[in-house]
Amino acid sequence: MKDLPAFRERPRDQVMTLVHRVLMLDSHSDHSYLHQLVSHADGHYHVLFDPAYFVLQAGQTEPSKSQWSSLKKKFKRHDPSVFVFKEHGFQTDKDKTYAFLDFGFFAQ
Repeated sequence: MKDLPAFRERPRDQVMTLVHRVLMLDSHSDHSYLHQLVSHADGHYHVLFDPAYFVLQAGQTEPSKSQWSSLKKKFKRHDPSVFVFKEHGFQTDKDKTYAFLDFGFFAQ
């Protein structure tokens, strides 16, 4: 990864609260699509979530670039100090496919 900013860690419960809020489809629901949150030594986080978070149109097999962009913007609206990595996609964990996204909190 090229030229990433420095990150600072936050208490895990604060990060979990943020991710749960972002991965809810609306504020009237208690359902979060979060599967797993992984902390890395450099202070960034890797989040795995249910791809059902994305509402796909008929004939669409995966989220559009716009849907990914909207999710990244949603992270930033909830916390302006969030840096969201460009890379995103899908990975398999225990025979189930999850969507993933990486993010961190600016050190300054």
